[in-house]
Amino acid sequence: MHKRSRWVAVAGIVLALAGCSANDSGEKSAAMSADGRQAAPNQGAPNQGGPNKESTDSAGKAGSDKAPAPAGQPGIADRKLVRTANLELTAPDVGDVISQVRVITQAAAGYTGQESTQEKRASVNVVVPSDRLDGVLEQLGKLGKQVRREVTATDVTEQMVDVDSRLATQRASVERIRALLAKATSVSEIASVESELTSREAELESLQKRRESLAGSVAMSTISLQVKAETVAAAEQSRSGFFGGLAGGWDAFLTFGGGLLTVLGAMAPFLLVFGVPAAVLVWWLRKRRRPAAPAMASASDLPSAPPLD
Repeated sequence: MHKRSRWVAVAGIVLALAGCSANDSGEKSAAMSADGRQAAPNQGAPNQGGPNKESTDSAGKAGSDKAPAPAGQPGIADRKLVRTANLELTAPDVGDVISQVRVITQAAAGYTGQESTQEKRASVNVVVPSDRLDGVLEQLGKLGKQVRREVTATDVTEQMVDVDSRLATQRASVERIRALLAKATSVSEIASVESELTSREAELESLQKRRESLAGSVAMSTISLQVKAETVAAAEQSRSGFFGGLAGGWDAFLTFGGGLLTVLGAMAPFLLVFGVPAAVLVWWLRKRRRPAAPAMASASDLPSAPPLD
């Protein structure tokens, strides 16, 4: 009986395992058929449901065109540029142009720096925010006739990144030294740590000033403006070619002659004081030496004695 019941139990287990495997295979086949039925309509209608191959390729190309900047390098919008400009104008009234330059500069939240104004020439440095540089240049260019306009940009992004990195390192170093100073017990340790702390704080301050200088150069732009009167510009333009060279040579000759006359005028008092007595002395010495020459000549003219037999 025991053997029989054992065989019955084994047969039941085998049948149960067979039923489970059959159920699993049936579920898998049903799932596969369902997937196949779902895939068939998608094949017939490529524009419905998920994206097709063409849309994926176009999306990939669009993504490749706008690839992000490499890690550690700032993008174009984050570049730090120092912009400067040179502008040369001609105008009928130089003083009126300089007055309008001041008004335009103040309206742009800027200021004027070094300035040199004459009757027919003027030069001034205009400092304005970098984001208003182009607009200010357009306004200044309308004050007269533009002769020359130049705009330059210097990229200082790497310098800014380097200074920022060194600042972070130096701040951490200063904090470590301050922590050591708090733990120092003897006078010698305190003096040594304080000396090192002073040195590192000085270097930190130097880096901070350099950072501020770079940031100021990026934030503000400088315009070097030169203004000439129209008459001066016309005269300078007429001095080109053969006749211009001839006029320049004549001016150079007159300048040289004027300089020579100036030197002679400066030497005239010295010539009167020292030259006249020197000339009189030379004349007197030459007059004293004249009789000696005839006396020597008369001695040579005497007849010689006849030879003795």
